[in-house]
Amino acid sequence: MSGTAGRRELWADVVVTMDDAGSVHAPGRVVVLDGRVEAVGPADGAPPPSAEQVGGLVMPGLVNVHCHSPMTLLRGAGEGLPLARWLGEVMWPREARMGPDDVFWGMTLAAAELLSYGVTTTCEMYLWSEDLARAARGAGLRSLVCAPVVDAPGWERFGSWREQAEAVVSLAAAFADDPLIEIGIAPHAAYTVPVEGLELAARLARDHDLLLHTHVAETRDEDADIRRRHGRSVPRLFADRGILDVPRLLAAHCVWMDDDDLDLWAEHGVAVAHCPQSNAKLASGIAPVRGMRQRGIVVGLGTDGPASNNNLDLWEEIRLAPMLARLADHDADALGASDALAMATRDAARALGRDDLGVLAPGRRADLIRLDLDDPAFVPTLDPNDLISHLVWSVGARAVTDVWVEGRRVVEDGRCLTVDVDEARREVTARARRLAEATS
Repeated sequence: MSGTAGRRELWADVVVTMDDAGSVHAPGRVVVLDGRVEAVGPADGAPPPSAEQVGGLVMPGLVNVHCHSPMTLLRGAGEGLPLARWLGEVMWPREARMGPDDVFWGMTLAAAELLSYGVTTTCEMYLWSEDLARAARGAGLRSLVCAPVVDAPGWERFGSWREQAEAVVSLAAAFADDPLIEIGIAPHAAYTVPVEGLELAARLARDHDLLLHTHVAETRDEDADIRRRHGRSVPRLFADRGILDVPRLLAAHCVWMDDDDLDLWAEHGVAVAHCPQSNAKLASGIAPVRGMRQRGIVVGLGTDGPASNNNLDLWEEIRLAPMLARLADHDADALGASDALAMATRDAARALGRDDLGVLAPGRRADLIRLDLDDPAFVPTLDPNDLISHLVWSVGARAVTDVWVEGRRVVEDGRCLTVDVDEARREVTARARRLAEATS
């Protein structure tokens, strides 16, 4: 499938649909028509002459629900610092020197990295959002670009927080007909945006059907500071000010949440972007994922940015999330392999409010990936359930060989077809060196 138009039929040794029933077809087939899945099911008999016998394991592309991908420009900076110092001493000073071309190239390199790992959709929050979106679109990466609203040093060049928020409406209109790009609004956090700014973002999200995306309770100090300033937790503050009354709200991290906070999230249908590696690397803590899921809160997985992770390999999050959940609860059954994989596919799509992603089913977007079953870590496979277990615990990104977005092949035999990676590498290296002068 080199393009999105026309009808194509793929035959694979295994098709993992990631539907609610856990359907696995071995062998299986996926039929794509004009960028959508037309049919999926078992591959009975001999393939028709027009079928593409791709072999291997075919499944939905991964959905990364929280990232700041252009921070490839800042990868490796500020090592060993906790979040507040990492932001204030390293990240924000360098970001204050960034221009739109920097973000374009940072995102271009990140797109190649994401696609090569089998991530076909990413939810982004970063400055110069239009240039970020252009880079993602050029790479053929589906992106939900949440334009940030921040009241912090260096952000004055984008106008006041009110002007930043109101500019999102015109940005959304500019990409309204783009099949790969959706625009959302992202007030950064309750500690970087005044309450009035959060209220405005929520109003715009309601009026223009935008995803509202924000950081919540990432660190213990942040939670304590908000309680000191407002006399309540961030979730309670949001509830009291009507910020939770939006159709789609995605809260990143949610590490320091008590039972009352979780009950509010469940009551208002707030989804969570769980970023276990970033939270571990910055020593922020372990999010109460089991408590979230027990309340019916939709939890998706995110890598966070490549400056706090430090890669964009969502498979590592798929593996680490159940490990940390089990460790936190001292229970080896706290989060199963199939649930962890769903958090990067089916549940991740739900967290974004996108019922056209995350599952191989008729009508869904034809975003799919192929993995090489000859990888030694797939051995032995004695039962279909073993495949899911091996995907989560044993194999990971190294087995991803081919990727399609909207029916278009963007990775073939492990090589990204849509990005000149050598050029992007040179651009990001030169620009990162210039930005580093801000903190040298």
